[in-house]
Amino acid sequence: MYMKNTIKLLLSFIILLVMSCDSSSTSYSMNENNGNDNENGSDNSNLPVGFTKFISEYTDVYISGDYVIVESQGLPNHPSPYWGAGHINYSSPHNGMSVNPNKISSQNFKFYIPISPSPTNSVSSTPLGPIGVSISGVPFYNQYAGPNNQPLDNEIASFDIYSGHPQQTGQYHYHWEPNYLTSNGDESMLIGYSLDGFPIYGPKDQADMQYPSDLDELNGHNHVTDEYPDGTYHYHSTSTVPYLLGGFKGKYGSANGGGYFTN
Repeated sequence: MYMKNTIKLLLSFIILLVMSCDSSSTSYSMNENNGNDNENGSDNSNLPVGFTKFISEYTDVYISGDYVIVESQGLPNHPSPYWGAGHINYSSPHNGMSVNPNKISSQNFKFYIPISPSPTNSVSSTPLGPIGVSISGVPFYNQYAGPNNQPLDNEIASFDIYSGHPQQTGQYHYHWEPNYLTSNGDESMLIGYSLDGFPIYGPKDQADMQYPSDLDELNGHNHVTDEYPDGTYHYHSTSTVPYLLGGFKGKYGSANGGGYFTN
């Protein structure tokens, strides 16, 4: 009798233990996902049209709070000598190119871009490091080569045929028009976004495919584009300083994980 009671008690304990484990697993799974099927805990169903133009193979774009977040490894979607000999995307330097000693390496970019940008009363200077992101996930840099507003003159020879190059940590970037994108699209296409949330276009207006003549000192103006039929302030790439944008027209977000953080 004692043995039977002992067996019954042991079986009851095992059943309770199994039920307890099952309950804990279910609870953990629910807490882990916070009831949201998107692993980022974010939303990408209502992205502004411009952000749907980002190349999905190279970027992950979604909404989180008041920001559109663009995640990328910052790798160019084209050949370059900076991939290094032996890489599948390596290409030989073009005539006159002075290759710098750096090599392209994968980054961990996370750009926070205001979803509803608005002009501020004063212009903010662009910092060194990323000031925006192209639709391929490669960052944009400003018109300077280094601290104290060093001009780009001595660096231009190191640009590859698509107008980009990497800095010391392997961060590939563009200081001006990413012509691989515009040569495969058109010169009026959306090429990316500034960290202040305003779009950046190629050198020509979409309405007439002419070079705009009314750009302000930041390389921007306000009118209708294909992505913004009600009109918006936006920047254009140019062949002269500041090349992309001369300052932030609006309050800017941040870029982290790639070697620089602003905010």
